[in-house]
Amino acid sequence: MSDETSNLEFQPRAQGSVMGFPAHEGRPGAIGEVHARPHPLIEKPRVLVQLAFMTEGGSGVDMAVLSELSRRLGIAAPDRHARHHAMKWGKGTLRWERHTEFSTYLWEGPLAESGRAQEDSPFGNGFSPPGTVISGIRLEIRKWTPASEKLIAAFDPTSLCYSLVERGNAAIVTDFRQDGDGLTRILVLDRGLTPARTGALSQRLIDVETYRTLAMLGLPLALTLSGRARRIEDRLAQTTLEMKVAETRDSQTLLADLTELAAELEADAASSLYRFGASRAYDGIVLERLEALEEEAVPGYDTWRGFLQRRVAPAMRTCRSVEERQANLSRKLTRATTLLRTWVDVEVEKQNRDLLASMNNRARLQLRLQQTVEGLSVAAVSYYVVGLISYLAKGASIFGHAFAPEVVTAAAVPVAILLVWWGVRRVRRMHSEPAKHPGE
Repeated sequence: MSDETSNLEFQPRAQGSVMGFPAHEGRPGAIGEVHARPHPLIEKPRVLVQLAFMTEGGSGVDMAVLSELSRRLGIAAPDRHARHHAMKWGKGTLRWERHTEFSTYLWEGPLAESGRAQEDSPFGNGFSPPGTVISGIRLEIRKWTPASEKLIAAFDPTSLCYSLVERGNAAIVTDFRQDGDGLTRILVLDRGLTPARTGALSQRLIDVETYRTLAMLGLPLALTLSGRARRIEDRLAQTTLEMKVAETRDSQTLLADLTELAAELEADAASSLYRFGASRAYDGIVLERLEALEEEAVPGYDTWRGFLQRRVAPAMRTCRSVEERQANLSRKLTRATTLLRTWVDVEVEKQNRDLLASMNNRARLQLRLQQTVEGLSVAAVSYYVVGLISYLAKGASIFGHAFAPEVVTAAAVPVAILLVWWGVRRVRRMHSEPAKHPGE
């Protein structure tokens, strides 16, 4: 084992000032980030075993695991806010790193000449996993000799990837298949790399396998959502067809159907938003690492980049296709809902117009009836008024007045009618005019 373990624990000293000037509060973190993940210095022969765990329980589970390992070693546990940590374990080094939704435990130790790792790794010795394993890797680094080159024959020839890197100073070999322990086997044949270059190469290869596995997590979800999107498309087409022949009474039912489809689609889109976004990010990391390898093809064999592009790229296109279908469906549902709402609004306005016309006709009839009643009222009141005047005239004749009662009654008829009509008209006008408030 190399003696770089102490370097991994190095953290830039937080400085409160720079040349006497106060430092920004975020400066230590910004400076320290570039040192947060240094490449290990690796001598050969060496074996690296990494397990990546999906940590649904959060960082607290990792802290519990690391605290237990530290207790067993008799050393201090890492800070609970730490995102990476390293400790010596047996003849090797155990490195832990916390990511957004997973964490990795990488053990680097000596590789015996027999080809087997020393049995002092932390895995299998009472190690309590923080979650379910998503990726497992066993990477062996050996000197490139005729004997070590024969190890290539142990890989599956149907998926064997074999290429040169580091300007021909190393060969990288894998078949992306798992051994009896469930680990993806990777072989690095080295004929001149420095410990720093060996460490950087190993980190890239481990990243490729880890992140390509994580990127593929979006594919099962994409296949499931693709079937749901197809059903929504069929139902939308059927609903749109029904809109062409629907009666007004069916509009609310159609609108409820469209609302249900939109809610179902948005629920699917929300559930896949993080997973598809994470798959894109992981795939981007894989492509960056493959680009950094600068592989040189070995005649007769696949390169890592070529093999993964044929397998992973279609899966990523499927995820993107489902996202695009969801977005397109959302736009179609919005247009259909808007169209149906517009049609419903037009129908409601038409009904309101017909209702107002009916109310106007009813008001005119009521006005005519009122006028008729008013005319009858004028006649009736006038009749009674003239009758009263007739009685008064007859009574007055008894006391010797010269006017005949019939003449007085006849003369009172037009006057009574005129006065009653004027009175009724005035009362109606008083009721028809809006009431005035005091001070107006």
